[in-house]
Amino acid sequence: MNTAPRATVLGLVVAVALAAAARAQDTAPAVEDLPVDGDAGETQPLWEIGLVGAGGYLPDYPAADENSPQAIALPYAVYRGDFFRLGDRGVARGIFADTSRFELDVGIDAAFRVDSDDNDARDGMDDLDYLLEVGPRLTWYLLPRRQQNSLYLSFAGRAVLSTDFANVRYEGITLAPRLTYWRNRIGGSDLNATVWVEPLFGFDGLNDYFYEVEPNDARPGRPAFEADDGYIGTEFSLGLSYGFSERLRAFGGVQFGYWGNSANDSSPLHRDDVTIGVGGGLRWTIFASERRVER
Repeated sequence: MNTAPRATVLGLVVAVALAAAARAQDTAPAVEDLPVDGDAGETQPLWEIGLVGAGGYLPDYPAADENSPQAIALPYAVYRGDFFRLGDRGVARGIFADTSRFELDVGIDAAFRVDSDDNDARDGMDDLDYLLEVGPRLTWYLLPRRQQNSLYLSFAGRAVLSTDFANVRYEGITLAPRLTYWRNRIGGSDLNATVWVEPLFGFDGLNDYFYEVEPNDARPGRPAFEADDGYIGTEFSLGLSYGFSERLRAFGGVQFGYWGNSANDSSPLHRDDVTIGVGGGLRWTIFASERRVER
């Protein structure tokens, strides 16, 4: 679609901002944001409201040869309901099925924008706007969910929308299976670690958004290129988080991307087979409910 009603665009502004904050934390999830928790019987507030600030030095897009600083600071909210969860593995998600081994949810995720004037490969081309991903995810827990270690496989299929907050455009579909290992309370402390590997695939025109070069954008060293659907690359991530208290948690992480042998590795915008991004931040809970729920 080319445009959206004003109310929809304003709602999308909020959703993208909150999802970007969730994405910043996603490199190092806090224990209360993970689907698997430690000792049985532990509890946490049903809802929390606070502030989150995060920053990073991130690749401009998959297979880019330039990184840019990104930062965000804004209020956040967490709600840990049985069927609806806010600020839990994404900005928001609804739980449609939840058993000891499987979970089906519909969630929202997002990515930062890129100014093409700040990227040599894309100089003179349209900017890469904020991206919002919406769709279902199926998670299979390979280990029991109430252990100190967790291993789970998830498969997400999501529609991707781009926005400059004036217009909303459909860009395609992303498919992303992810294998995640999580370790809780390392050495008896409130230090948690997460590692995962995630192949990425783009369909229905999504790869055009990153790799296509229209004839009017061609120039010496950047010939016209028609992008293909298919494999984009694979991300490998390591995240750490540490709770100074129940209300203050620090997080940080590093993400490696390998984009070789992809469907569009011959694109002039495919500049590097390996990328590295780093980020970190703080989350401070200001208000929390007296009612608590089991982790």
